[in-house]
Amino acid sequence: MNSFTERAIEVIKNIPEGKVMTYGQIAKLSGSPRAARQVVRILHSMSKKHRLPWHRVINSKGEIGLQDHESLQEQIFSLQCEGVEIENNRRIDLEKYQYIPANG
Repeated sequence: MNSFTERAIEVIKNIPEGKVMTYGQIAKLSGSPRAARQVVRILHSMSKKHRLPWHRVINSKGEIGLQDHESLQEQIFSLQCEGVEIENNRRIDLEKYQYIPANG
């Protein structure tokens, strides 16, 4: 596993319950600001293995980017269980719910 991947996994693992981060934000904190798509790949391929809170990662518009209905509903349900309010069935208020770590 390369160092970017390891750093991204650590950033994702540390997103607190009831908060979200964006793909780009995770990429930047992991040392490669233009690697948001790589964060998507990490979440897709490593979430189960590393028990990542994948549902806490959204796009830069504050929206859930998943198109698959079942996965979308699972992400919405998981976030709502943590107290995150979802607007229009996929939008999250980043000003209210975005996690900004002390080093970020």
